[in-house]
Amino acid sequence: MPAHPVKSLLPRSLFGRAVAILLVPIVLLQLVVGLVFFQRHYQRVTEQMSEIAARELRQAIGVAERAGAPAEAAARLAALSGPLDLPLTLHPGEILEPGIDRPPFDATGRTLAETLQSAIPRPMTIDLRSDPGTALIAIQTAPGVIETAVPRSRLTVTNPHQLLVLMIAAALLLSAIAVVFLRNQVRPIRRLAEAADAFGKGRALPFRPGGAEEVRRAGAAFLAMRGRIERQIEQRTQMLTGVSHDLRTPLTRMKLTLALMEETEETRDLARDAAQMERMLGEFLAFARGDPAEPTTPVDPFALAAGIVEDARRTGTRIELVTETDTPEAPLVELRAGAVTRAVDNLVGNAARHGRRVRLTVRLLPRTLVISVEDDGPGIPAQDRMRAMQPFTRLEEARNQDEGGHVGLGLSIAMDVARAHGGGLELGDSADLGGLRAILRLPR
Repeated sequence: MPAHPVKSLLPRSLFGRAVAILLVPIVLLQLVVGLVFFQRHYQRVTEQMSEIAARELRQAIGVAERAGAPAEAAARLAALSGPLDLPLTLHPGEILEPGIDRPPFDATGRTLAETLQSAIPRPMTIDLRSDPGTALIAIQTAPGVIETAVPRSRLTVTNPHQLLVLMIAAALLLSAIAVVFLRNQVRPIRRLAEAADAFGKGRALPFRPGGAEEVRRAGAAFLAMRGRIERQIEQRTQMLTGVSHDLRTPLTRMKLTLALMEETEETRDLARDAAQMERMLGEFLAFARGDPAEPTTPVDPFALAAGIVEDARRTGTRIELVTETDTPEAPLVELRAGAVTRAVDNLVGNAARHGRRVRLTVRLLPRTLVISVEDDGPGIPAQDRMRAMQPFTRLEEARNQDEGGHVGLGLSIAMDVARAHGGGLELGDSADLGGLRAILRLPR
């Protein structure tokens, strides 16, 4: 379902959304206040000042038209220039072509021109572009054209942009204060997210709740949850350690008894059963324990894979190693080396049991470590792959398991290790070998 257009414009982070929630109303309020103030103050003042100038110009027009002769009109206008403080020049006999020339964004200039045209219903030209500080006005009269230059300060409010500058400065100051405050409020949430993400990857970062009351409560709840999980893991490990001792003791006595007995077909069968039970017990304990206390350290995944391949070849496994890297950085990844080695060992052993050829591929990406194990065995049907990763699941119909001693925990152990690192395990088909392909993805 496509996202709503408005939602697509929202920032993704909490900090960005909080800033937007704060700044958008401020900007809208400033625009509305500025527009209302401009219309009710600047335009009204401009109209009043322009009407005063129009009365002075009407007085000059009346003086010129009552004079009669053009020379007399010019003399009277020159005498009137002083009292009106306006330069008045008469061009006898000229015919004026009306027009207004002003910059496109001169709002007060438009009000000025409209007021003069309404107050003096005669052909006139108004030039506001040639000199930004002066209005050049020419008016058609009976003796000729009267020209004058009126300072804009007598017609419109000077520096109308000052309000805009003050509004922008105030908005920027308030926004800067708000951004600093919001950043301080969001920082504890970001630290909480980092601590939770690290804990999901098996690392316990030091974290102390801070910030607002709600954020502190969330942080305290996270610490309590983390403590409960760690205690549960510790209790389970201690319990399973005791179970290990309890089960291995009678198993060891059984093996010693068999070693002292005369070797027969029955004793050999019992010895194989005891070895099988020991392997099954070790596999179960490895799954249940999970090495929760093992710290993460910088590990070279290529060297780790080479060691696994060397050990597998010593047991007769036909395995090849493929390494790839898409980053120029040093090939070091924060891993629990023992847990990852055990997970890959399980995948390699699982592949070797069900196929004749095994391929281990290690690919280092900028943000992910990808480890895949392929074989040429019968594979696992797509509908059974999720079930195959559950503990104690043995898909006899999909994978020929002639050899005993395995309780269906190899994929489960690999899945647990991947999740402890914040990654996952995927099962698919091997395009080259034709069997199963297990892909272990671990974030860097």
